[in-house]
Amino acid sequence: MEMIAVEDFVHSGIFKSREEVIRDALRHLTQAHPEYRTRLALYRYQKREISVGKAAELAGVSFEQMKEILVQRGIQPGLGPETLEEAKKEYETVVKLRV
Repeated sequence: MEMIAVEDFVHSGIFKSREEVIRDALRHLTQAHPEYRTRLALYRYQKREISVGKAAELAGVSFEQMKEILVQRGIQPGLGPETLEEAKKEYETVVKLRV
């Protein structure tokens, strides 16, 4: 079977850009393999890129399930800001979202 290139999808007019092709391919990949979503959520959580709530959303599980997954993997879920500066940023975000 001949390999299909990302550019083939763009040049044929199926997608408008490489980014659209990749985004759609990743969406289908994670739908076919839900465990990939969990692993990605854990990875991003451990790198402190996302919160427990965002990790749960990415993994497609509830907040409580995500906490259980973290504990099962030996990862202590950090709940709430760790510093005063983080708390201030969270507060400012909440205030902005309420407007």
